[in-house]
Amino acid sequence: VQLQASGGGLVQAGGSLRLSCAASGFTFSNYAMGWFRQAPGKERDFVAGITWNGGLTDYADSVKGRFTISRDNAKNTVYLQMNSLKPDETAVYYCAAGRRALATMTGGYDYWGQGTLVTVSS
Repeated sequence: VQLQASGGGLVQAGGSLRLSCAASGFTFSNYAMGWFRQAPGKERDFVAGITWNGGLTDYADSVKGRFTISRDNAKNTVYLQMNSLKPDETAVYYCAAGRRALATMTGGYDYWGQGTLVTVSS
């Protein structure tokens, strides 16, 4: 099983980034997918999640209206479009796959990627 996150980088406050997470080694279309982030010295927090068919999404309150999660089951890839980024959103962003229903807790996911660093400068 592999989840390869990419698309992180340095962006100015107010800017945008699009993260991608390519999955392999399991039946991607059977899994809910989530994005989490972890800043230095802090816990890993839920950012966004999407059900296996993309029919339902959920977002942390802090990113609603600015971030969009989507997936392409034909490409085994999940995306996170991030707009109007803020400096305090600097973190390592992780994608995760869960066999159960869409979850907002880390325990609800079975597989994790290695993360991609997003740095938002002020």
